[in-house]
Amino acid sequence: MAARKAVGAAAGIAVHVAGLDWQAIGDELNAHGYAILPGMLTAEECTAMAAQYGQSQLFRSRVVMSQHGFGSGEYQYFRYPLPSTIAALRNALYGPLAVIANRWHELMDLPDRFPAEHADFLARCHAAGQQRPTPLLLQYSAGDYNCLHQDLYGDHVFPLQAAVLLSQPGRDFEGGEFVLTEQRPRMQSRVEVVPLKRGDMVIFAVNHRPVQGTRGIYRVNLRHGVSRLRAGSRHTLGIIFHDAN
Repeated sequence: MAARKAVGAAAGIAVHVAGLDWQAIGDELNAHGYAILPGMLTAEECTAMAAQYGQSQLFRSRVVMSQHGFGSGEYQYFRYPLPSTIAALRNALYGPLAVIANRWHELMDLPDRFPAEHADFLARCHAAGQQRPTPLLLQYSAGDYNCLHQDLYGDHVFPLQAAVLLSQPGRDFEGGEFVLTEQRPRMQSRVEVVPLKRGDMVIFAVNHRPVQGTRGIYRVNLRHGVSRLRAGSRHTLGIIFHDAN
């Protein structure tokens, strides 16, 4: 992290992401539908990012979850241009994730393939009318939760997304676990509680992932959410790679 300070946050993030073990990350995603990247943001970066929630000029819209049946709590979508740290994370992560996404789509016999550069994928989204940025900050207080859902936003969907926990469990809040459910054909759903510390990133499937069965590859359907906060407050950064209608 000292090297990141020396070269600047955006360049440091690109170097950090490029140096990750993407084979191991891909293996985790293939096996479980998610992978944890510890310490993606520093404590200082997490504090600064959470503080942006009060800077209304950074955001294009605010959603109060209870008004839409989404749960309890709220979130705000960033406007373009994105803050430099978020833009750097989105751009740096997309390339190696596109390799995994293309492999998944091939295994699931889905037609879409994803270009190597995020700018080219966004151009595809924007040409189809998906022009609103989707990175967001989420804010929860005691009693809040996020119902199980999928972040789709339009016809063009990148099959992986990321979230970074900006608050420290056990100090800033209690409860509020990140949860994934997997709906398997002709079987009961499986639930996974994902353990995160402040600064950790989780990469996970947006809606489908391929699973090897006895008769070949089949698709499972995934949803994600956050369990009820028992105390304190929690902030999360969400990074979605497709834009919205």
